[in-house]
Amino acid sequence: MIMLKQLLLRSYICYSKVMTILHEKVANTVTLNNLEVEEIACDPDFADTAVFSEKYGFTIEQGANTIIVASRKIEPTRYAVCVVLASTRLDVNKAVTKLMEVKKASFADAEVTRQLSEMEIGGVTAVGIDNIPIYVDGAVFGQLKVVMGGGNRSSKILLNPNELLKLSNVRRVEGLAKPVV
Repeated sequence: MIMLKQLLLRSYICYSKVMTILHEKVANTVTLNNLEVEEIACDPDFADTAVFSEKYGFTIEQGANTIIVASRKIEPTRYAVCVVLASTRLDVNKAVTKLMEVKKASFADAEVTRQLSEMEIGGVTAVGIDNIPIYVDGAVFGQLKVVMGGGNRSSKILLNPNELLKLSNVRRVEGLAKPVV
């Protein structure tokens, strides 16, 4: 009888955990903030936005890229997470530096991005980053749904961009990015 109870308990524990393909930080943030997302599995070789969009049938305007920006020539270094549509270009020199209250800023390098996000390059997403301000370009909210990284190169999340506003460190910013000409 005891063995049967232990077996049933193990089964219950296994079934009570939600299986996910997302990075653990991303999955935890989705759960803790009750974000409504769809998980999308992807081939890691096709994780970068342009090739992902082409292979899986999304438009480039549906891609919401997460970029970590670092201040320059100021100690301690300040960081910000920026989310912009893949069809736009982040305005680092004006919009981002103004938000960060610094004179100069640039994209964080790959190593710093990995350290701050604890995610894989090609899968970095604002969902799961909670210790840095997150600025989301107003144009992102013009899409019904956007595709973002899943924290790794083998998954993505599809969500209504308004779900991002459930995260405490997110701020909507008009003019954060400019259209690519």
